Amino acid sequence: MEQAVNLWPLIGIAAIVVGFVLRFNPVLVVIAAGIITGLAALMPLDVILEKLGEGFLNTRNLPLILLLPLAATLIYALATQWGATILPDGFTLKWLTALWSDPRFLQALWHSLLICFGTLLLSVVVILPAMFVIAYYFPKLDAVMNVLILLPFAVPPVVSAVGLMQLFAADPLPLLGTPWILVGCYFTIALPFIYRAISNNMQAINLRDLMDAAHLLGASTWQAALWVVLPNLRKGGTIAVLLSFSFLIGEFVFANLLVGSQYETLQVYL
Repeated sequence: MEQAVNLWPLIGIAAIVVGFVLRFNPVLVVIAAGIITGLAALMPLDVILEKLGEGFLNTRNLPLILLLPLAATLIYALATQWGATILPDGFTLKWLTALWSDPRFLQALWHSLLICFGTLLLSVVVILPAMFVIAYYFPKLDAVMNVLILLPFAVPPVVSAVGLMQLFAADPLPLLGTPWILVGCYFTIALPFIYRAISNNMQAINLRDLMDAAHLLGASTWQAALWVVLPNLRKGGTIAVLLSFSFLIGEFVFANLLVGSQYETLQVYL
């Protein structure tokens, strides 16, 4: 007779979602979710705390773990030959020279940069005013937005791509194979990163207090937003753009399925 599977530990996922939606401290949310998951799995409390402590101690090596693959990739790119030895036989720049001399690579890189920067420009122009309106006029909608911005990650990219292929393959909007369909897809991908980063920045600067002070000095709402609030969002905007760009430049599924070689991007080329 098969043993029943205990699904109660999955309640830890719900705890994380609720904690992030309610904007509790992320570290406390993760710790609480870990404890809840352990208790649901019938683990003793001392064992749970021991596992949490081990996890925090192991994160001290996280920078080294992240840097080692990057260092190995760089060494491999500069190696003349690297076979069954610990270190390469030698180093050369000819592989990088050949890559940067390849017209197809340069064109793919240009396509990727054009799509990424176009998407980021569209995202900032559309999302930033919308976020200001929500934060200043409709703050209660922020909880709803925190759920909506997660929807792009709820559907697998392959499923989304197949639906978009059917929708935009023919009239009235035959966008399949054009960069415009990628800009639209990448906009939905960048939305969570941009919204979350700028929303945190707006909370940190006390948006309503800044607006009230500007109004007392005679500024209109949009003057205050443009000349007072916007300069204070530089850090959040920079973080949002960098996070979004790092994600978009490496995106492959949408680029391969929706445009492929018709508008070859860097990831499709690679």
